[in-house]
Amino acid sequence: MQRQNYLFTSESVSEGHPDKVCDRISDEIVDLVYREAKKTGMDPWKVRVACETLATTNRVVIAGEVRVPDTLLKKDKNGQIVKDAAGHPVVNPSKFKSVARKAIRAIGYEQAGFHWKTARIDVLLHGQSPDIGQGVDSASDRQGEEGAGDQGIMFGYACRETPDLMPAPIYYSHKILELLATARHENKGDAGKLGPDAKSQVTVRYQDGKAHEVTQIVLSTQHLDGSWDSGKVRKVVEPYIREALGDLDIANDCNWYINPTGKFVIGGPDGDAGLTGRKIIVDTYGGAAPHGGGAFSGKDTTKVDRSAAYAARYLAKNVVAAKLAERCTIQLAYAIGIAQPLSVYVDLHGTGKVDEAVLEDALRQVMDLSPSGIRRHLDLNKPIYAKTSSYGHFGRKAGRDGSFSWEKTDLVKALKDAVAA
Repeated sequence: MQRQNYLFTSESVSEGHPDKVCDRISDEIVDLVYREAKKTGMDPWKVRVACETLATTNRVVIAGEVRVPDTLLKKDKNGQIVKDAAGHPVVNPSKFKSVARKAIRAIGYEQAGFHWKTARIDVLLHGQSPDIGQGVDSASDRQGEEGAGDQGIMFGYACRETPDLMPAPIYYSHKILELLATARHENKGDAGKLGPDAKSQVTVRYQDGKAHEVTQIVLSTQHLDGSWDSGKVRKVVEPYIREALGDLDIANDCNWYINPTGKFVIGGPDGDAGLTGRKIIVDTYGGAAPHGGGAFSGKDTTKVDRSAAYAARYLAKNVVAAKLAERCTIQLAYAIGIAQPLSVYVDLHGTGKVDEAVLEDALRQVMDLSPSGIRRHLDLNKPIYAKTSSYGHFGRKAGRDGSFSWEKTDLVKALKDAVAA
């Protein structure tokens, strides 16, 4: 029996957090490769990106393996593609550096210690290993299909706590930072003097199993005016916090911790080094559900760390939207070079209206869970990933450009029919 009365806390970090700067750059590179593939006529199914980014004081290092159109590769004076000592094609760094600078500028970094114009950017990308490529291009268990890009386990989750079927603590933690970022970008009053780097944390009291009130609010945000103290920062941010929490009550004895260490002027990669993939709990469910361990950003969607996590969320959300359960956790497991998942597991947390084993079979019926099946069903071969790099990959609105397609609830009827059969 799930506990009915308890406290639960989740955190979020802003687009200017050092790790999120790196996630953004890595995902901008994924988008660049998909855009360039479309422009040159390269089959988007053949795109491969595994890109990691490190950022520190006025320095960005981009490394990894890619399969990209020839227009993104370095060529010698005879027009031949340059290869390194290991025989990997060498990328032309110019376009990769350009998208990284644009990302840093869009986030808002124009500071002495980290500036979009002056930061040194090193591009250490090279061609994908053929040993990995052969298993992904042709699965050993299904002829003509892709194999999974790696082994691993992925989880999806949904619940009825918020309109977007997300857990309340992470949902509201994201919302606080999104509103503050919008105000900063729009230069609204004193909010325009906030810096890009920020973190939020919300503790929710659950009563009778439902989100009842907020008991702790933590926010640390960079500010560009060095004369500000914690009181001034609270005066600026409190209206946005209250707006973000909306109808969720704030307890009369709620503790507010706004910039609890005082001044926060030096931030971003100048204050703390960043890496791609270090905020996986922020990216998912705030700790309210399991996580398989793999990061999302910087990866094309043959990497099941990304695509299968999207599929698991899509299926879990549709299960809850179909009113087959109040809460749903789905686990998928894969092996490198194998197309179909090794296992599909469903936990309805005692809230289900159908047998979980029946639902596991139904999920395989309504969606092909191979990497290529997921990519096809959710239409993932597109430059839609930069916007996923902050404020969570889940609980977002599906866009007209195909972004966040895994947030749709268009499988409701198919799921109901499958479990009824």
